[in-house]
Amino acid sequence: MPHSFATSPSQADTRNAAAGRDGTNATISRTLIDELEDAITKQSLRQRATVMRRVTDLFIVNSSGFSQEHVAMFDDVMSRLVVAIDKSARVEFAGLLARHADTPQQTTRILALDDEIAVAGPILSQSQSLDEATLVEGAKTKSQDHLLSISQRASISEAVTDVLVERGNADVVVNTAANAGARFSEFGCSTLVARSGEDKAIALRVWLRPDIPRHHLLSLFASASEEVQKELEVADRQKVQLYRYIVAQAKNQIQTKIREGSANYATARPYIESLNRSGGLTDERLKTFARQNRFDEVAIALSLMADFPVGHIERAFVHQQADHLLVIAKAMGLSWETTKAILVMRAPIENKADPEIGRHYASFKKLQQSTAISALQFYRLRARAEAQLETLA
Repeated sequence: MPHSFATSPSQADTRNAAAGRDGTNATISRTLIDELEDAITKQSLRQRATVMRRVTDLFIVNSSGFSQEHVAMFDDVMSRLVVAIDKSARVEFAGLLARHADTPQQTTRILALDDEIAVAGPILSQSQSLDEATLVEGAKTKSQDHLLSISQRASISEAVTDVLVERGNADVVVNTAANAGARFSEFGCSTLVARSGEDKAIALRVWLRPDIPRHHLLSLFASASEEVQKELEVADRQKVQLYRYIVAQAKNQIQTKIREGSANYATARPYIESLNRSGGLTDERLKTFARQNRFDEVAIALSLMADFPVGHIERAFVHQQADHLLVIAKAMGLSWETTKAILVMRAPIENKADPEIGRHYASFKKLQQSTAISALQFYRLRARAEAQLETLA
């Protein structure tokens, strides 16, 4: 049967508490200790709950006037009783103490680490008396429901969020990331970003936090799928545009360093430039390079023939942008056989057959060369604008 803790303390208890505030605590101490020993050793669960109710009511009504000695005494009494009452009594007792700002620490700890979430939940989510060590222990050892309750606290320290974002399930992590009172360490931030790659709800919550360092947001955006990037853009379009540009610039710089460090590229560049100067860089020669899967030669040749940055040509290959390659090929007047050989290079080595080659052919035949030339000119202008912005940055 449920127990109510709403009854008022007896007049004798109140007088004893008042006496305690005047420094004469012998009576209250003796009464409580005697009743405690009797309740634990001789009485039923219901009678223990009754004693617990009296002790709790007495503490709540008079706690503001108690000395540290009295609080410690109540903590000893209540912590011994709380493990000797049934679940329904503990649930009501925890709900009452959770709303009280200054409860005995040992008793609060016992309730917070109770395996029953109905007991521990209110304490974990609301109690201001819980110390960090207890919260960390609960987060490390208790159920996901316990972690979810902790994630709902008005404020959560870095030591606690470290555990929540590493051990918690998706609901716990989303709730923690959405909590404005949560604080995150460097480890916590990096863990949030790592888990954002698995869950777009987490990614969105992390993206909207103003306190996540920029380099972590860059990492989140760079690793996010196209679907997740669209979700982030809906949440904050201006922020996405900024980070999209920063990520693109970072990728460009990495790509340039890799290219400059490539022995194959270093050999191919002067050779293709020489062919271009002598008029030997023909459609047939380009087709041969493509069929031999000579990536550097093809990329450099397309760059020189189209007057277009080699980095953009490389990205069209890497990111499977067939339409861009079709536009460049058509604008340059390349044959379909050469264009096809270039497109086939994009397919995985183990499967050279592009399943969409028929669609590409239809697009190539339909595309007017004048239209392709205009599109290529637009590509050039955009590439120059990006280069200027990179120089200014």
